[in-house]
Amino acid sequence: MSGTFPLAGRREVRSWLWAVATRNRAAFAGMVTLFLAATVAGLVGPSLLGELVDSVRAGTAHLRVDLLALGFVGALLLQSGLRTWARFVAAVFGERLIARAREDLVRHAVALPLDTVESAGTGELLGRATSDVDKLDVGLRQAAPEIAIASVMVLLTAVAMVLTSPLLAAGALVAVPLLVGFTRWYRPRAVPTQERILARWADVHSSTHETVRGARTVEALRLAERRIAHQDGALGRVSRGEYRSFRLWAGYLVGLELGALLPIAAILLLGGWAYQRGLVGIGEVTATVLYARALSDPLNEALAWMDELQVGHAALRRVLGVGLVRPDTGSVDELPRGRALRLRDVRFGYRAGRDVLHGVSLDIAPGERLAVVGPSGAGKSTLGRLLAGVNPPDAGSVTVGGVEVSALPLERRRREVVLVTQEQHVFTGTLRENLTLPRPATDAELWDALRAVGAADWADQLVDGLDTPLGGGGEAVPPATVQQLALARLILADPHTLVLDEATSLVDPSVSGELERSLAAVLSGRTVVAITHRLASARDADRIAVMDEGRIVELGSHRELMAAGGSYAELVRASTGERSALGSPR
Repeated sequence: MSGTFPLAGRREVRSWLWAVATRNRAAFAGMVTLFLAATVAGLVGPSLLGELVDSVRAGTAHLRVDLLALGFVGALLLQSGLRTWARFVAAVFGERLIARAREDLVRHAVALPLDTVESAGTGELLGRATSDVDKLDVGLRQAAPEIAIASVMVLLTAVAMVLTSPLLAAGALVAVPLLVGFTRWYRPRAVPTQERILARWADVHSSTHETVRGARTVEALRLAERRIAHQDGALGRVSRGEYRSFRLWAGYLVGLELGALLPIAAILLLGGWAYQRGLVGIGEVTATVLYARALSDPLNEALAWMDELQVGHAALRRVLGVGLVRPDTGSVDELPRGRALRLRDVRFGYRAGRDVLHGVSLDIAPGERLAVVGPSGAGKSTLGRLLAGVNPPDAGSVTVGGVEVSALPLERRRREVVLVTQEQHVFTGTLRENLTLPRPATDAELWDALRAVGAADWADQLVDGLDTPLGGGGEAVPPATVQQLALARLILADPHTLVLDEATSLVDPSVSGELERSLAAVLSGRTVVAITHRLASARDADRIAVMDEGRIVELGSHRELMAAGGSYAELVRASTGERSALGSPR
């Protein structure tokens, strides 16, 4: 099963932007007002300078010239102040947009079906939550305000040029076909390139995450060179994409520079011709050239920042695309009638046409302890995932109390069946926050859970008790205690059925005895499905299911299976023989 998260369409992007803008009407209106005021202040300067030139040429009194010069300087200072204020307001507004995007992404990501996240790959989600949000930050917090300022300035400057001299303003039109042509060439190539670059950065995140997470395996199997080559390949694809993007931008930049210079040249030529015929004055020519110069800068800025805005738009599509995946809310409201687990002719595969489980049927009674054993690749962990509702079956049914497990709402599902794996995690936060992940709890309930798993003495030695920070920058947590905290969470979650997938296999043998006692406290009174390779642990179960090639090939108690002399008996004899060989002198 493979896939990726979808991309949001233009309608979803517009709806999201409109919702955020209307929610912050006052800030949005203030930002627009400041942009307009800064632009108007910028338009006063060229007009005053043109009048100043005409006044000097006409021999006007010094006082008028001085007042016009002071007015020109004042207009520049006012424009600078208003633009700085406008940028600040726009930056704050952009931060609100970014915060909303991050919050929406995280809120939706934690509600996604686990099989969907795994199918897309953790790097895909990680890339959208990190590098894509960073690109969105540049697009919304910097590019959007700059484009807004530049667009208003272009519009009002063009109006001022026409009012000053319609004849000279016509000279600026020479840049229009040039800019249109270069833009029509650049945009259709740049946007898909940027989308591919963002997707390739997700591949880099995925490769890095997998290498770090599997560092022990990489070291044990001497895969370092292969992982380095894989990482280099991912980075190489990003580098080639960035290089293509740069080449496109360099070509577009040539068009922008020509679009800035040609209007000024055209106005000067047209102005010289018109002045000789008495159609315009020197002041009008001066003001129009200054307006053209003032027009070229914001126009080029708008087009240049448009590139960053397109990147931000592509990033926003990826960020909002996570929200298009249906959250894991379940599809039935029916409550289970009882606690019995039942599998009927279950088939499942991670890829179409490649089944891992082949017609598995099994009944598990409430309170029963079932051990699942078998060789690697037999389908044991996959069976556990289906029992816990992490993946729905491709065919057949997996029910608890007569209701399909994977169709239950997530909160209800975790009160019925919980999967416990060998990988446990301490989140950055306080001990209290780590323990109350399943549900809110009182201090008394938290200490009871810690005592039940044997972690109360460790917690009692912490400086701030339940409020002691753990994880990055906080209190270090020993490996055995990490799993004890995970077991304490289980007590607080209080499911009636636990599926243990090698839950203590990675723990140091010197502390496994203590963890076994902690685990016994958690398992008391619950249905337990223990997936294990330790046959010594399996022999105490009520029943043992032996799996091979995606099928249950034997089912019975330890005594019954040993008497049958089948696969389980062979596994036990092979295990006993290995231990004897390892313990015998050579």
